[in-house]
Amino acid sequence: MTDRVLVTGISGFLGGHVALALLEAGYAVRGSLRDAARAPGVREALRRAGADVSRLEFVALELGRDEGWRVALRGCRYLQHVASPLAVRMPKDRDEMIRPALEGTRRAVAAALAAGVERIVLTSSTAAIMAGHPRNRAEPFSEADWSRPGPGMSAYAESKTRAELEAWSLMEEAGRRDDLAVVNPAVILGPLLDADPGTSALLVKRLLDGSAPAAAHFNLALVDVRDVAALQRNAMLSPRAGGRRHLAAAGTLDLVALARELRARFPSHAARIPLLVLPDWAVRLYARFDADLRDNLGTLGPPRPVDNHQALTLLGRPFTSPAEAAAATAASLIARRLV
Repeated sequence: MTDRVLVTGISGFLGGHVALALLEAGYAVRGSLRDAARAPGVREALRRAGADVSRLEFVALELGRDEGWRVALRGCRYLQHVASPLAVRMPKDRDEMIRPALEGTRRAVAAALAAGVERIVLTSSTAAIMAGHPRNRAEPFSEADWSRPGPGMSAYAESKTRAELEAWSLMEEAGRRDDLAVVNPAVILGPLLDADPGTSALLVKRLLDGSAPAAAHFNLALVDVRDVAALQRNAMLSPRAGGRRHLAAAGTLDLVALARELRARFPSHAARIPLLVLPDWAVRLYARFDADLRDNLGTLGPPRPVDNHQALTLLGRPFTSPAEAAAATAASLIARRLV
C-alpha cells in the first residue's frame, strides 16, 4: 500500500513543490486547500510538471477552523505542514498574521498526534532564527539561534517564531519531540508551477517589469524552492532529521547584485531593470514613513552569514546558487507572460 502524506497549503509556491517531490518519490498526496475550487488548477499544474496525479487528492481545510483536520489526516503516515499566512503588505493588526499561524500549527500538530502519524515536518523560516539580533553580528546564524522579540520584529517573524515554538512545545508535551522535523528556509525563489507568482517571486517580478525604479543594498539569504522541497521530503524520512531544525539557505545576494545578474541573463528585459542604486541613508529615511520598508531594514547592509552545514547534510548535494534560483524565477515569469 502506498504511504499517504497530508500536505497543507498545496496551492502555494512551496506547497506545490513539496507535493511534486513527494509524488515523484512514489507517495500518495492529500493536499489541503482553503478553496476547493482551486483543486483542478493545482492538479493540472502538477501534471504539467511531470507528476503522476493519479495519487493526488484534495481536502478542504482552514488554519482557523477545527473542522476537517481529523478526516484530513485519516490514513496518513506523515504530515507536511507547509501552510502559513504570508502577505505582500504587513497587516496593521499584527494578530491578523500571528493568530492564524499559531492556531493553524496548533491544530495541525494536535490532529497529527491524535492520528498517530509517524513524522511531522513543519515549514518554519529563517525569520524564526535571525530576527531581532544585532545588525553587526559576525557569528554565523545556525539552528541554535532563535529570533528575539522586540519592537523591530515584524509580524511575519513573530508569527513564524511563535508557531514553531508552539510545535516544539506540543511535541515535547506528547513525549514525541524526535517525531518533529523543522525546515527553516530563507527567501524562496525558483521555477513557478503555475501563473500565480505568489509573494516570493514578486521580488524578481518588480525588478523585471520596471516597477522598482531603484535597487538598494538589501542583502537577502536565498534558497531554491526545489531544494526546500527536497529537504522537506528528506526530513520526513531521515531518522537523523527528527528533533532538529534545518536552516535552508544557499547564500546571500543583495538586490543590486540581483538586478545586475538579471540584466546579464535576460537582455530583452534589461532596459526595465533598475540601474539606480539607492544609498542606505536614503532607505533609512524613507523607512520612517513606510512600515513595510521598516520591517526589512534588518536586511540592509552587509550580508549576515549563515551556517547551512546541517541542511546540506540532509539535502545530500550542493544547494542551487542564489543566482540560479533567481534566474529560474525570472525565466518562469517571462515564459508565463507575467512580465
